[in-house]
Amino acid sequence: MTNPLSYPLEQLMSIKKNRFDQAVKTLAEKKAVLEKAIAKLEELTKERDKVLQHRMEKLTQLREKLDAGTTTDKIQQMKYYLKTVEEKLAERQKKVADQKKQVDLAQKQVDLATEEVFQKKKDLEKLEMHKKEWEKEVRYLTEQKSATEHDEQGSATHEARRRDAAKRKKESEE
Repeated sequence: MTNPLSYPLEQLMSIKKNRFDQAVKTLAEKKAVLEKAIAKLEELTKERDKVLQHRMEKLTQLREKLDAGTTTDKIQQMKYYLKTVEEKLAERQKKVADQKKQVDLAQKQVDLATEEVFQKKKDLEKLEMHKKEWEKEVRYLTEQKSATEHDEQGSATHEARRRDAAKRKKESEE
């Protein structure tokens, strides 16, 4: 026979607690992925900015050479090099854009995991509130039963004493 004071939804409560704990763990993992994605984005952005700075320096250098009046070969060579720098810049820019997409995706995953944690916490809290109400009800019913038993016992004792008193009275009359 089961203990009348054991909560009947204890297994469900345990399952909900495990699901909540798993959701918290998943959220932590998703946050770690997001942090790595952000760090990589910062690194790629720095690399892109270096290439951009290098391009600006080369453009300035080309303008200075044009103003100074250098040979056509040198200018052609500088323009060709500038094209390779611009290709490199475009490549870095694409990497940055791709990584931004990864960061956005990771952020969405964190948002979904946060929502899931919130939902699991709400489910668990509802069940905990139900358990508290259930415990109050069981306590009330137990007290009622105890009071009824106490009343019955008191009535039986009173009845026995009354009979004894009546019997003694009868015996004393005889």
